[in-house]
Amino acid sequence: MLNQNNISDIIVYEDDRYLVINKPTMISTLEDRSDPRNILSMFREVYPEITVCHRLDKETSGALLLAKDEEAYRAAALKFEAREVNKIYHALVEGRFTEDTIQVDMGLRVAGSGRVKVDPKRGKEATTLFRAKAYYGNYTLIEAKPISGRRHQIRAHLSYLEYPICGDTYYGGLPIFLSKIKKKYKLSDDKEERPLFDRVALHAYEIEINPFGDKIIKVACDYPKDMDMILKKIEKFG
Repeated sequence: MLNQNNISDIIVYEDDRYLVINKPTMISTLEDRSDPRNILSMFREVYPEITVCHRLDKETSGALLLAKDEEAYRAAALKFEAREVNKIYHALVEGRFTEDTIQVDMGLRVAGSGRVKVDPKRGKEATTLFRAKAYYGNYTLIEAKPISGRRHQIRAHLSYLEYPICGDTYYGGLPIFLSKIKKKYKLSDDKEERPLFDRVALHAYEIEINPFGDKIIKVACDYPKDMDMILKKIEKFG
């Protein structure tokens, strides 16, 4: 479990102004009512002035940028606002996604339930580029590049395309069961099959930013163990 004593294990880049961490799954970026643990509070135990430059969902793993001082935070914030930060996400979906690059321009609106809905008329404009990165049996690993930075943007846009992310039950995605990927799989009549993977299969793979115009920070982050495992399982049986 991540705590103040082992946060150095997830740092993948550090200089005088910034950190990039490989955020673990199931921990919030900022304060969460349901879980007192969060990335910001733990890092402030070691870096008192640190600030999170953007946000990843609790279940999403991967590249997260943190600024060590206010000037560094403001410089990064301006780049995010100007859409001059390149972010690449990898998402696992069921089915064979098209080999062509798709651009989705669909406004998004947060409903009262907190779920984000595609709403071309009342939603805030949102653009995402999608392409198939690799095929694993009847599953596709998709590369997603959000141009805008809306809440749940990749999740909502993939659901709109009818390729919801595996494990993302909030947007129609299904958990992955061994029976789905292994031929002739049989389960005992007295047992209920448990999923091999049941969280949102979304990973912030890479971030690239040039905050002050003189030094490009470009960092890629390895998959967490559970996502690496499920890809290997699907490749083996699929």
